[in-house]
Amino acid sequence: MSKFSLFLIFLIAAAIAGGGVFLSQWDIPAPTTHVEKVISNDRFKN
Repeated sequence: MSKFSLFLIFLIAAAIAGGGVFLSQWDIPAPTTHVEKVISNDRFKN
């Protein structure tokens, strides 16, 4: 392989590893909105 191909493979592997580390360390906040849904009683009759 040429040096450019090896550099490209290394760059792609580093990007994937960096993305994995970023996603594993990212503290995504939980949603804080209140959701209220009205369900009709007809759905629960057998």
